[in-house]
Amino acid sequence: MKTFNVEILANEAVAENIFRLTVDAPELAAQAKAGQFVHVKISDEFTLRRPFGVASTAGGKVKIFYRLVGRGTEFLSRRKAGERLNILGALGNGYTPREGKILLVGGGMGLAPLLCAAEQFSSDVLMGGRNAGEVDFWQAEFNPCAEEIFLTTDDGSVGKYGFVTDALPDVLAKKNYAAVLTCGPEIMMRGVAKLAAEKNIPCEVSFEKRMACGLGACLSCSIDTVNGRRKVCKDGPIFDAKEVF
Repeated sequence: MKTFNVEILANEAVAENIFRLTVDAPELAAQAKAGQFVHVKISDEFTLRRPFGVASTAGGKVKIFYRLVGRGTEFLSRRKAGERLNILGALGNGYTPREGKILLVGGGMGLAPLLCAAEQFSSDVLMGGRNAGEVDFWQAEFNPCAEEIFLTTDDGSVGKYGFVTDALPDVLAKKNYAAVLTCGPEIMMRGVAKLAAEKNIPCEVSFEKRMACGLGACLSCSIDTVNGRRKVCKDGPIFDAKEVF
């Protein structure tokens, strides 16, 4: 883990309030594992860095996705190609590599670290969103690397009507998956973990918490697990579902 002073190659809106940031970072890309995150220094105006999941490491470029949620991300959205960013990473642990086909299950911005998993593992993906506009750009991102894509939307505008947990039993019945990897709202991950457990399929979840230091020192991201208090930034963000649920 080290800091990198990298060049911004692109920083563009891909959907309403959602941006894709691409930086030239071959050394970081070579070491980052699917599921890990980076800590980005937005500018000298902001004391704390912002954590973002690594979404892609293809071609020596690191790609992240972020949603506009406050002053920090709004400022980041105004950074231009050619400018430089200071990035700390890669941080945390990654998804466990396994033999066989993996099923990735995600919703919303939780699909970002799963995109990196699709690059690194043989996998299918089940993705959900509120409407077609929220999943269209994700489908385009996953098309080159996922073998099969299953879609759900809350309004039924594309794919299966409902949530990913509504579609998951049918998807799990199609193939013998070696594991299920999931990231998204906690209520969704709980449902995914329960269905995977019923099929006796290993399941790993990616937790998101507010992080100040990103190194395990400040304890701001601590969670309760069956093994006691753990820190998402250092002990995670990837956990065995049975440990946290």
